[in-house]
Amino acid sequence: MRNLEAANTWLKRAKSNMARAKAGRVSSEILYEDLCFDAQQAVEKALKSLCVIYEIVFPKTHDIAYLIELLEEKKVTVPEDVQNAKILTGYAVETRYPGDYEPVDEDDYFKAIEIAEKVLTWVKKELDKEQLPPDPQRSLFE
Repeated sequence: MRNLEAANTWLKRAKSNMARAKAGRVSSEILYEDLCFDAQQAVEKALKSLCVIYEIVFPKTHDIAYLIELLEEKKVTVPEDVQNAKILTGYAVETRYPGDYEPVDEDDYFKAIEIAEKVLTWVKKELDKEQLPPDPQRSLFE
């Protein structure tokens, strides 16, 4: 049995992170690192929603490459533009705290948003395919 309620909970959180990321630098005090972290979190949580649908047990992890690997092990075909999201993992670890890393700039931010949007669009399509029974009037990703 697929747990649509749990998947929707993960998606709700993914959409929240994406909305925060897309809100942008509404203040000069907001760092691009933090906005990119929200983009990474949106991707991570969206992929975890797919894991729930496919009944994949996953650990607490920020590793997008690992989540993609888990999906592929279940024979989910993950497109190349979604594979590109692997580069966002660094925003969940290295750039969250002060340290020795390359500064994150506006171009990095826009790229993170672009990648995250592609992932969320793909996840939406995948979840819509998995509705039981399918309902063309209702998307799981509302």
